Amino acid sequence: MNHWRKWLLMFPLAALLCGWAAPAALAAPYEGYNYSYWNEPEPAPVPYLPDRQITGQQVSAGPFNAPEDLFVTQDGHIYVADTGNNRIVRLDANWNVTRIIDSFDNNGKEDGFSAPSGLFVTGDGHLFVADTNNKRIVELTAEGELVRVIGPPEADVLPENFSYQPIKLVVDLAGRLYVVGRGVFDGIMQFNAGGTFTGFIGVNKVRYSPVELFWKTVLTREQRSKMVLFIPVEFNNVDIDEEGFIYATTAEQNSTAPVKRLNPSGDDVLKRNGYRPPMGDTRWSFTSAMPGSSQIVAVTVDEKGIYSILDRTRGRVFTYDRDGKLMYIFGLNGEQKGTFKIPVDIDMLGDQILVLDKGLNHIVVFRPTLYGKTVRDAVIYTEIGEEEKAIAAWRKALQMNSNLEIAYIGIGKAELRQGNNLEAMKNFRLGMHLDYYSRAFERYRKEFMWEHFGTIAGGLLACVAVMIVAARIMKRKSVEPGVVGMAWYTALHPFKGFWDLKFEKKGKVWFALVLLLLLSILYTLKRQYSGFIFNPGVDFANASILQEMTYIVLPFFLWCVANWSLTTLMDGEGKFHEIVTATAYALVPIILVQIPLILLSNMLTVQEASFYRLLETIANLWFVYLLFVGMLTVHQYSVTKTLATMLLTLIVIGIIVFLGLLFFSLLQQMMSFGTTVYKEIVFRMAEG
Repeated sequence: MNHWRKWLLMFPLAALLCGWAAPAALAAPYEGYNYSYWNEPEPAPVPYLPDRQITGQQVSAGPFNAPEDLFVTQDGHIYVADTGNNRIVRLDANWNVTRIIDSFDNNGKEDGFSAPSGLFVTGDGHLFVADTNNKRIVELTAEGELVRVIGPPEADVLPENFSYQPIKLVVDLAGRLYVVGRGVFDGIMQFNAGGTFTGFIGVNKVRYSPVELFWKTVLTREQRSKMVLFIPVEFNNVDIDEEGFIYATTAEQNSTAPVKRLNPSGDDVLKRNGYRPPMGDTRWSFTSAMPGSSQIVAVTVDEKGIYSILDRTRGRVFTYDRDGKLMYIFGLNGEQKGTFKIPVDIDMLGDQILVLDKGLNHIVVFRPTLYGKTVRDAVIYTEIGEEEKAIAAWRKALQMNSNLEIAYIGIGKAELRQGNNLEAMKNFRLGMHLDYYSRAFERYRKEFMWEHFGTIAGGLLACVAVMIVAARIMKRKSVEPGVVGMAWYTALHPFKGFWDLKFEKKGKVWFALVLLLLLSILYTLKRQYSGFIFNPGVDFANASILQEMTYIVLPFFLWCVANWSLTTLMDGEGKFHEIVTATAYALVPIILVQIPLILLSNMLTVQEASFYRLLETIANLWFVYLLFVGMLTVHQYSVTKTLATMLLTLIVIGIIVFLGLLFFSLLQQMMSFGTTVYKEIVFRMAEG
């Protein structure tokens, strides 16, 4: 009886818990998504949900006014640079105010801040404040007592009009300061432990487009001076990890490197091994409510090397692992609770993520969902080598999100460490990661060759013996080559072969069409059976001979028609069927090389891909050479005239394609106009 009473009491409790859990799951004011290998946004569970919003009024500190920076210490204290109120507010982990610093004693005089925009707290509790409008760095103790003031940098390398307005800063374990200045394009300013300026690190290089480089080359010095001034992009925020590496961000739009990891020498050592570099959204629309690329304004990195970047354009938070692989995305600019107006900074409090919103003057606290926690745990287990826990966590994440390709990579890495190379290959293929797949394949190939060495050696010897016997038989039989043999003969003896095709009538149009069909079949087989390293992400379901024929037959006949049209006006002797035959016979090297390429693609790694490319290049050059000899022979041109007509043929092909696209575009517009007129007539008749 007591047993049943316990269960009856648990039902209301379970219902209550479900009632609390359901609103939290529905509370996300945004949809979860992630990017696939194909750069397509795929639906995904929400990794973090807004838990609460912290305002100055709620913590009894008075309303915040345009806060600019946020810092969380290792012991859980939260510092806010309340810029508009010229103060620093310190809170504990329970969001209670423990100190407000709006003034301090400076040599017997009361001093204060003017628009403090950045702050950093060292391990011993010392507070460094970027006192922006006062153009200085202020160091205070945990109690708010002044330690020192570090003024503007002094050095001969600085220009006379150098403006010093520090906005963000970090301090490393050696006491060196790294300061981001407003309008400073030379990099991050570095000060030694004594506060002396020692130089700049990590300058962003100027990027020119090809058009800009062309004009800078051809214009005079006076004309170049009137061009738009190209200057490096300035940094806008900075963080530091436990190893002393500096994470710095820039808000440059369309940049592929808006976040950098700088070593002490100022070199960018950030790993970018994901499908795309860490840069926020990689797909966007200029016609949407929030157009344009991501503008990264802040970065935070935890003790595991996992870092998150904040996008001001759409209010997104993008989290990446050490290798630069995208883990998850959350957040949004908007009017709902838990969204942002002007997000400016980000930090972590345990497993919570804090986002400072300058526009709404509050801090949004996000808590991880089961999905977000599972993915994070899986990344950490993978990093520290806990293979069994990593595999279990990744499989759990896949149950919640089957589109999570990074999970397959994580499982593959764990399998690879355990020596399960074949399983690792399968998972790396599902995760679309060529480098890791190549590493696993190299190990698996080595194992396979050791286990089957006798069979492989015997097979190779048998192939060599068959080739030798076949060569001797062919040498003894000096028979006139047939239709098939003529194609091989032409490939090896092009001048004699193409002469016989034209003047001895040994070339057959039907066989030329057979060669086209054969090439289409081989390209279909190549798409379906080439190794993953050389043919990743093939849609096997949609691969077909008809599709390959479109890619081969259409360019083939475009070449033939354009060449015939051109050479007819340039006294060419070649007839259309002769051009078709010669062009098809020139394709023989490309046809012959397809099977070896398919075999090689299943035997080579990424590091050995040059052999594959070399064979492919040789076949293509051989084809071009045969095509040249064929056109020279068919039209009875000189070498110079043959080269000229071949180049002009390519131009004519471009003109034909342009006219064809123009025709179909006009036809589409005419059909659209006709449809509109028809609908209008039907509508008016219905009204009448």
